[in-house]
Amino acid sequence: MKSISPVTGEVLTEYREHSPEEFSAIISRVHESWKSWKEQSFSYRAGLFLRMAGVIRSDKDRLARLMTSEMGKLLRESVAEIEKCAAVCEYYAANAEKMLADELIVSDAGRSLVCFQPIGVVLAVMPWNFPFWQVFRFAAPSLMAGNAAVLKHASNVPGCALAIEELFVTAGFPEDIFRTLMIPASSVEAVINNPLVKAATLTGSEDAGSKVASAAGRNLKKTVLELGGSDPFIVLEDADLDKAVATAISSRMVNQGQTCISAKRFIVSEKILAEFTKKLVRLVSELRMGDPLDPSTQVAPLARPDLVDDIESQVKRSVAQGASLLCGGNRPSLQGFYYEPAVLSNVTPCMPVYKEETFGPVFTILPFATEEEAVSIANDTRFGLAGAVWTKDPEKGERIAREVETGAMFVNGMVKSDPRLPFGGVKKSGYGRELASYGIKEFVNIKTIWIA
Repeated sequence: MKSISPVTGEVLTEYREHSPEEFSAIISRVHESWKSWKEQSFSYRAGLFLRMAGVIRSDKDRLARLMTSEMGKLLRESVAEIEKCAAVCEYYAANAEKMLADELIVSDAGRSLVCFQPIGVVLAVMPWNFPFWQVFRFAAPSLMAGNAAVLKHASNVPGCALAIEELFVTAGFPEDIFRTLMIPASSVEAVINNPLVKAATLTGSEDAGSKVASAAGRNLKKTVLELGGSDPFIVLEDADLDKAVATAISSRMVNQGQTCISAKRFIVSEKILAEFTKKLVRLVSELRMGDPLDPSTQVAPLARPDLVDDIESQVKRSVAQGASLLCGGNRPSLQGFYYEPAVLSNVTPCMPVYKEETFGPVFTILPFATEEEAVSIANDTRFGLAGAVWTKDPEKGERIAREVETGAMFVNGMVKSDPRLPFGGVKKSGYGRELASYGIKEFVNIKTIWIA
């Protein structure tokens, strides 16, 4: 297992994988640790997660540099991600107990209630694009609920995976309550088949999600899947155009476009299309590409060379079918896995940049004549993760937000995940929810108790 620099393409570190015997032994130890962990009080667990938040913040510079070195994101984005991990630990430390408090129900019983109990060891299959945040947004609620966890992280961020495990040790958590499995994707099914693993959560591609769901289904184990997205960014004619354009660039360029909730399809009113396009192309063309450790850099490399190949292919195939490339779309002469941000117009539904998820810095502009057409275009995708609508009329924005088939819609704002709000999708974007009270209840036994 190798850590490779997206900036230079050079191997940074090599790591040894766990054998089947080794990862089975780790799972057994995690299960044994869970037996006592589940009996601990919420205040005990909360104290550890508050300590974890402090440990994370005290080491955030090192952790952020590790993240940037392995997957290439801008250092300032890495620092913000580390801070967000600390915040989600604090959020569940403060709120888990009341979220999982017994609920009294009026029934034909003398007393009836619903209680929420941990289920055991949960497998987390996590992606490389937010290598710390994705793990902590699962781990904080799951462990606060009394579960234990094993992590199978993406193969290109092994250093991050081991650093997360070490954070649990440093923060004083019980031994083996959270462990990283250094295994290839081909070993995930064996982990799911292990009877001590009770459920699985995955953030990743459709293909990976279907494989995990299939394996879990054969074992009658629950899954939560957060998969791809092709998020619409609807701009009505009455929108604050300058703010909409600026946010469009911020949303598309977060993590160099390598995020499921970045804006991907820019659905713009015909009445402002020319002005929107002109402003967007000018600002995108001015973005500065360079070293992600340099504070002045605005465009960092993609995480892997195959990702550059994929996004370049999607753009070239779309242009060959008649799309207009307004700027960018080239591989620069820089060493590393770079790709110039591209803006495309004259896009039709048959083109790759319309019907596929574009996991990189590509802006696809789609005009509409009526609000009904805007909603129709927004819903014309197999994905349904999130989206945004821009208008000076909040009531109109809410009405359109309700009509778009997604797990979340933002009116006059950039899509983001927030510990206080549930996160997840519909259609091919997956099922289940993370974060908020909904997320912590995904991996608990919701038990009815009826007393005569």
